[in-house]
Amino acid sequence: MLPHYLPILIFLVVAAGLGGLLIALGFLLGPRRPNAEKLAPYECGFEAFEDSRMKFDVRYYLVAILFILFDLEIAFLFPWAVSLDVIGHFGIASMLVFISLLVVGFIYEWKKGALEWD
Repeated sequence: MLPHYLPILIFLVVAAGLGGLLIALGFLLGPRRPNAEKLAPYECGFEAFEDSRMKFDVRYYLVAILFILFDLEIAFLFPWAVSLDVIGHFGIASMLVFISLLVVGFIYEWKKGALEWD
């Protein structure tokens, strides 16, 4: 049974070794010039060093949730595309309904101003 899994084991060992080697080389040879701006947290939607009870803009989180939502819905298109010849006309019709619902939802968000950063 081992000869059947030996190529997979060799592949995993080589991949782990190459990954570790590349990470170690990047750590050893990479430039290190940290400053206060590079060490500050980022992508939180608001300044991190202000009052903890301040009001912040919810639009950042709304856009992030919308991105995740549409990204996951688009992931449903891949299995549909792979099995397109098997599912036939019913599959095409159901996917057209699904995509039209996505388009209607996107237009609704656009009209409501959820994607505006004014």
